[in-house]
Amino acid sequence: MPRGAATFRQRDLAAALKAAKAAGIDVVRIEIDPVTGRLVIITCAEAAASATHLDKWLTKHGERST
Repeated sequence: MPRGAATFRQRDLAAALKAAKAAGIDVVRIEIDPVTGRLVIITCAEAAASATHLDKWLTKHGERST
């Protein structure tokens, strides 16, 4: 079974990372949708905002380091 056409290229990812770095943004994670090729860049601010109340409590009380 042949593979379908790529919906994103490595250079797309490299360009997105380079732009984020040039803007001074710390990238935590990158998500790629294999169907649409959509790149989602998760930054430090977004990662902190998405932390649950339990994560915040554990971090505050020294149980978990992030």
